[in-house]
Amino acid sequence: MTAPRHLWISASPRAARAAALERLELPPLLAEVSAHHRLRGPYTAVGTLLRAIVPDALERCPDAVTRHDVEILSTTPELRTLVPSARETLTSLAVPKERTRFYSKVRTLRIANGLVDFLNGYLRALGDGPRSLIVHEANQADPTDGEFLAVLLRRISPRFLTVVVTTADVPLGDPVGSPVETLGAALAAHCTRPDVPALASVAYPDDSSLASRFVDGDGTSDDPQEITAYLRLPPTERQALHDLRRHALEAQDAPSLRLGAIVWHAENGGDPAGAGVGALRHALDHCMDLGFYHAVLDYGARGRRLVSYKDNPEQWWAYTTKMTTSLAALGLGEEALPLYDEARELSTSATVHMQAAYATAMIYTRHLGEEQRDHERARRWINQGIAFASQLPDPKDREMQTAFYRNGLALIEMHRGNPEAALALVDTCLDRLDAALEPDEQALHRSVLRHNRAQLCSALGRLDEAFDGFNAVIACDPNYAEYYLDRGILLHRQGRLAEALADYDQAIRLSPPFPEAYYNRAEARSESGDAEGALADFAYVLELDPRLTDAHINRSALLVELAQGDAHALHFAWQSVDQGLAVAAVSPELLCLKGQLHELDDEPEKAAAAYSTALTAAPDFAEAWALRGALAHQGGELTSAISDLEQARSLSDTPGVRFNLAVAYHDAARHDLAVELLDSVLIETEDPDARLQRAKSLIRLGRTDEARKDLEVCRNTDPAYVSQVDELLPGISRT
Repeated sequence: MTAPRHLWISASPRAARAAALERLELPPLLAEVSAHHRLRGPYTAVGTLLRAIVPDALERCPDAVTRHDVEILSTTPELRTLVPSARETLTSLAVPKERTRFYSKVRTLRIANGLVDFLNGYLRALGDGPRSLIVHEANQADPTDGEFLAVLLRRISPRFLTVVVTTADVPLGDPVGSPVETLGAALAAHCTRPDVPALASVAYPDDSSLASRFVDGDGTSDDPQEITAYLRLPPTERQALHDLRRHALEAQDAPSLRLGAIVWHAENGGDPAGAGVGALRHALDHCMDLGFYHAVLDYGARGRRLVSYKDNPEQWWAYTTKMTTSLAALGLGEEALPLYDEARELSTSATVHMQAAYATAMIYTRHLGEEQRDHERARRWINQGIAFASQLPDPKDREMQTAFYRNGLALIEMHRGNPEAALALVDTCLDRLDAALEPDEQALHRSVLRHNRAQLCSALGRLDEAFDGFNAVIACDPNYAEYYLDRGILLHRQGRLAEALADYDQAIRLSPPFPEAYYNRAEARSESGDAEGALADFAYVLELDPRLTDAHINRSALLVELAQGDAHALHFAWQSVDQGLAVAAVSPELLCLKGQLHELDDEPEKAAAAYSTALTAAPDFAEAWALRGALAHQGGELTSAISDLEQARSLSDTPGVRFNLAVAYHDAARHDLAVELLDSVLIETEDPDARLQRAKSLIRLGRTDEARKDLEVCRNTDPAYVSQVDELLPGISRT
């Protein structure tokens, strides 16, 4: 039986898509929304969906709303009157002049995954069977909606929610910046495309009605007759229609309309240089603060078409610098460099040159590919920025900007391999800001500096100072998830698992879902003996990002460990390894786990083949040599076993490898070499198995007194060794 799939209707014009939709037999409708970015900008579809269901969710599953308040309020500002925000941070609260930290480009992916979790929770709360969601005009979606739809199509079962996506019959291009989840790929992977019926011809009214219909539809129609009628209108009539529609939309007082339709009407109305520029600037600033960087690029380019540096330098620079910052955030720093050169060519403003110098330095030290980075060039640019900042007339502003830029210099020094110099710079920045500012001024940037200091101290092994730093930033910004994650990682490395787990839990509670927190918690849970919790976390990590090879490896390794003598666990171990190899076919770790599973299935030839494949992929992978050597030893192929184990030891001189090689040496009657290896193992581990094995070779060498001492230690260490000791003692007596 064919598994149900989501649906993708691709046809032009809109009427053809509507006709195809009418022929479908769908579960009861959850919502029908448009994703056209011209309506409400980023998250047009998401916002429309949430405005429809969140009021009901507050009644049915209020905990789900609270858990996902960041995702809901970031995407749907109209809901601020209904949904209280309980997780504000210094970043989200910072006034524009104090905003010195911007979100990562993956924040929208975190939001998308959180929204899918919320939608799953709401559908469970409905509890009345499967539903359907129809999303129109997805080819015109802002990348935020496209990303959400891609995640939704991948993660939610059509048996639970059938998603119907409609697009015009056009190629779906991927957004710039190599996003992780793209709509085009998701549609191809998870959707069936139903047939589209042929349309009969349609009679249209006169041209002026068609043009009005296009404007009143906020320019979302793809009907060629409407578009043609609109373009044929005299400019003044067209502008008048836009102004009329803009005023009607503004009267609705809906914040998200100011990111879409209102902006479009303002820039095409009778006052593009005034109302248009102002509307674009509002949308630009809003999306910049929330990390919607593709939208910033769109608004910035549109704004730069309406203003010039000569006529309006302040607005021109705002559009330009926020575009460049967004390009850098999206991993496109090289594309930002010409815009900074243009600014330096056009402007004589010290502020513009100062900001451009800093930003150019950051591009060269962190926003280019590894082979293109140039830390020395970055240092030259940052010093120019510091020189400009040191000349600012206002004392507080001068200290703030100088500290901000010196923090950039500290990053460059860190990249140049000078962490001590970086730490000294950060210390100087903090001291000068503490002296120049009131305690409550520039709280965000001072927290950034303290966090950077804690990270540097951690890297330098100054762990007490690192903990003090992490504790300090958590105290002043207690809802910022990354601080808990960083402190948790440090606690984890020190073996303080309970404290690390508490910090990982807090990082998870405070943020939309991101794989790193769950991955780290999975490892800590595994190390603390909570295999069930670890497996649940690894499963969720792979639901968030199925391509994370390390999560496949660690989950599979845990399942292989549990599979010893457990047929049920063995089945899941095979399933996990196969899923991992589907993502990373030549992963030596996964191939070795596959070999171990073949051993558990008593298939030594297949196991050896898996280990050999691992070595073909990674000839320096010591574990594969060790496993293949141990397998050969078990099969009586002593020469091959010793050869492989010696190779493993040359690559990784761990106690386990030395122990296995010593056993092989013993069986080959090379007892002096076996004892030498086991001596070194016991210095490091005091392993009773190693001591028992050493006794065996010592007996063969006639060193009976030493052998007797080893055997007595084994007997006294663990009663489980008594029978083996008793078997060997007569051999000592005969000797």
